[in-house]
Amino acid sequence: MRKDPIVEEIHQIREAHAKRFHYDLHAIFSDMRKREAKRADVVDLQHVKPALSCVAEKRATYRTNQEEAR
Repeated sequence: MRKDPIVEEIHQIREAHAKRFHYDLHAIFSDMRKREAKRADVVDLQHVKPALSCVAEKRATYRTNQEEAR
């Protein structure tokens, strides 16, 4: 199987990021949350309860901040 250069680059970036935090998952995700909070283009999804209960399997629905502004 041929190696994809884009996938290889992503693996290198992920490895470097993990190495910076000594492979501590809590520290890695904390950093990711901080970075995400600073970005304006990331949509914040909030859990919304369905208006009516149904017999079928319940599925979570999400509302974005942009929809709330309307």
